[in-house]
Amino acid sequence: MIVLKAPQHALLEALQAVAGIVERRHTLPILANVLMRKNGEAIEFTTSDLEIQVRTNATLGGDPGPWSSTVGARKLIDILRSLPGDQVVTLSAAQNKLTLAGGKSRFTLQTLPSEDFPLVNESADFGPAFSVPQKVLKGLINQVHFAMAVHDIRYYLNGILFVAEGKTLTLVATDGHRLGLAQAELETEIPKQEVILPRKTVLELQRLLKDEDTPIEMRFAANQAKFAFSGLEFVTKLVEGKFPDYNRVIPKNHKNSVTLGRAPLLASLQRAAILTSEKFKGVRLNFDPGTLRIASSNAEQEEAKEELEIDYGGDAIEVGFNVTYLMDALGNIGADMVKVELQDGNSSALITVPEQPGFKYVVMPMRI
Repeated sequence: MIVLKAPQHALLEALQAVAGIVERRHTLPILANVLMRKNGEAIEFTTSDLEIQVRTNATLGGDPGPWSSTVGARKLIDILRSLPGDQVVTLSAAQNKLTLAGGKSRFTLQTLPSEDFPLVNESADFGPAFSVPQKVLKGLINQVHFAMAVHDIRYYLNGILFVAEGKTLTLVATDGHRLGLAQAELETEIPKQEVILPRKTVLELQRLLKDEDTPIEMRFAANQAKFAFSGLEFVTKLVEGKFPDYNRVIPKNHKNSVTLGRAPLLASLQRAAILTSEKFKGVRLNFDPGTLRIASSNAEQEEAKEELEIDYGGDAIEVGFNVTYLMDALGNIGADMVKVELQDGNSSALITVPEQPGFKYVVMPMRI
């Protein structure tokens, strides 16, 4: 049976959309495969890692179904990438094998039965659907993803909290040393729902979301979240646990504040970071009326000093920060100006963006 006959780029695009979650080495060999199901003209591609499941449909010619099988996802993608983009490729099935032919090239691949593929059981109690443009969600994730914890034993920090309430969608990430919060407006009012999306899910969404106005539809259940966008259906398990009360962490009424250029501040911090030690990424910031001085040093007694003219008339404050935490935030903000609010040298700093009222970034000080 000829499963499909289509240009290389059309098949590659469908496979790449679903293959991001596939692990090359897995305890279950079939999870390295993509499940292909054909009903009539359309062919459905599904991948899973038992936590996340991604599915898309494409019409790629060939004989009408029904037909289904699974084949190694990465191998198929590697073969397709090696062929010219405009070449018509044919995928045909016989016994337990699939043959991919393009031009004078032929590849015969082993398959595993489709009935052995472990599909995710979708929850029966999804809450009401709501949507935002893809570029809005992509922007929110970009503004906070770097503050997620990595392999923290407080597993509920290894992801992003999504809170949909009323007409607001809030994303929050924290690793205990810093916290990022970004908000967007929803078109429809919905009852409060909150879920923690795992780190892998967040990074995969970041990869798949496009910078365009087409919507992404979201639905949350007690143990699952479901996303539909660009012809993809994306279902993921959630992180269980109670996320910290982020509202208590965000400082209010800091008496000292300064608004300054993001790019010059980031460039100064990047230069100062060169002379911080590998383990100890500390920089010292001295805020004085009219001037911000940045200094760093390392175990070899080397030091860097930077100075910026700023429009500041508050208290003289000396405070230490992990320079990476500051650079992460400034590197992921698209605005020209940022506002830094401080209380004293022992309190966390609040970084906001005048033109994006929904963004807040809190960073704890460190002793230097």
